[in-house]
Amino acid sequence: MVITSPSELELEGSTNSKYDRLAEVKAFDETKLGVKGLLDSGVTKIPRMFHSTTLEGYTETSQSGSNLSIPIIDLKDIHTNSTLHVEVLNNIRSACKEWGFFQVVNHGIPVEVLDEMICGIRRFHEQDAEVRKSFYSRDLNKKVRYFSNGSLFRDPYANWRDSISFFVNPDPPTPEEIPEVCRDIVVEYIKKVRALGITIFELFSEALGLDPSHLKEMDSANGLFLLCHYYPPCPEPELTVGTPSHTDTSFMTILLQDQTGGLQVLHENQWVNVRPVHGSLVVNIGDLLQLMTNDMFVSVYHRVLSRYVGTRISAATFFVNSSPQGASNVVGPIKELLSEENPPIYRDTTMKDVMAHYFEKGLDGNSSLHAFRL
Repeated sequence: MVITSPSELELEGSTNSKYDRLAEVKAFDETKLGVKGLLDSGVTKIPRMFHSTTLEGYTETSQSGSNLSIPIIDLKDIHTNSTLHVEVLNNIRSACKEWGFFQVVNHGIPVEVLDEMICGIRRFHEQDAEVRKSFYSRDLNKKVRYFSNGSLFRDPYANWRDSISFFVNPDPPTPEEIPEVCRDIVVEYIKKVRALGITIFELFSEALGLDPSHLKEMDSANGLFLLCHYYPPCPEPELTVGTPSHTDTSFMTILLQDQTGGLQVLHENQWVNVRPVHGSLVVNIGDLLQLMTNDMFVSVYHRVLSRYVGTRISAATFFVNSSPQGASNVVGPIKELLSEENPPIYRDTTMKDVMAHYFEKGLDGNSSLHAFRL
């Protein structure tokens, strides 16, 4: 069967007893229209390539009745009020150890900038299909690219989302390389979220009992990768996910999410909704920071559910230097945190090896850290 349109993928995935996943994936990728293209074509059943085999517990209302919620930390006046500063450090230390996630409010980025960033991502994904597909690429060397599922040809099933990514530091794209519909806001947001990231790294350093500049001087804030996801409504959300259970390989991730919901964090063996708070940003610890803090801070599993109604939009800023310049950097437990009572749990390694292992395994539901334990 030769597939010439997204709608034919639905038929191919549901009627062919000799299922050829690779052919279906290739046909989907060649449309260059992503999941949004499938939805626009009118599919009522999702193609088989999206069917997940790990859907236990995945429902749109999963854990909605839980009283648990990730900590919300107010950064207001932390630089002028020493009492508040100490309180915030204690809250951050607790959140990073017990949850690996928290939300920040009064972080210094105007809510108008956050709202416009969400709108800019929406404008890109909902613009004319022919304009959108001109940015579609799987070339990892491109500083700006639009795609659906970064490891589409390797993962056992595809996820119900499309993405546009920006390699920001240390070699940022020119403004002309950024799509015009979101150019101004992406440039502004990147500048502000990087500044906030440096502030949070300083707070992390202090919470660990280190000099405020310690993590920044270890290259933690020198690499930025901005990944903006668009999760359209899904005709069969019980069969697939927006993003499967995974941990981030970054030092830290700062996430902007809209008010739709769907993000969940695994805490004490149950999935907990990260309830959207307008004007807030979600901060989570990445694998590299768990390794460097010798498990004092934890990188935890999280996922995004598919939804029957509503489009979810998010922008995740990953602080990680995966450029050729940063590939040789050695990462390992911070020596100042080690002692006889707290011996190293992980071996020293390089950024190159960490990133290579992460991309080789894909989003397989397992932490990247297992490979680096002593």
